[in-house]
Amino acid sequence: MSVTPSHIIEYLYCPRFTYFEYVLGIPQYEERHYKVMKGRNMHELKLIRNKDYLRKRIGVKEKYSDQYLANGSLRGKVDEVFLLSDGTMAPLDYKFAVYKDQVFETYKTQLFCYAVLIEENFRKPVNKGFLVYVRSRNRLMEVAVTEADKAKVQKAADGVMEVIEKNVYPKGTKYKKRCVTCTYRNICTR
Repeated sequence: MSVTPSHIIEYLYCPRFTYFEYVLGIPQYEERHYKVMKGRNMHELKLIRNKDYLRKRIGVKEKYSDQYLANGSLRGKVDEVFLLSDGTMAPLDYKFAVYKDQVFETYKTQLFCYAVLIEENFRKPVNKGFLVYVRSRNRLMEVAVTEADKAKVQKAADGVMEVIEKNVYPKGTKYKKRCVTCTYRNICTR
């Protein structure tokens, strides 16, 4: 079994997402959310409209688009994978979002997942990743990727698999504010 960056993000937000959605089979119905659907459609359009100037700015030697990558525990589709002039590689992900003076942890986590996959599939180091904020006129943001970030992803992937494969009911998030807008708040035994 392998998990996606979405699984990892949900698990890190609250491990019970994994239990409710993948053990009990109770969907979140995220397709009802406008931004989710708009973002998915935007990923299709970016292949046509992608700007070369972004890649030139960051020293890209080679580019691989829409790369589906997997290893024993993780899988995902990376918008773009770059081979940089220093011999390292980096993921780039497009976000249908406005940049608001911070990079959200969920976006970073997604890049960390991609870093793990790129290193294992391309056998080259990944020390950074990039985000393009489409609704901020394609603003490019660089995100550092550390060994600790990649280890956190692997630990979370192991946690997701344990919940699903062993039918484990995990502890909920320690951040009570997250429960207020949770799609599972009515059935969670918090």
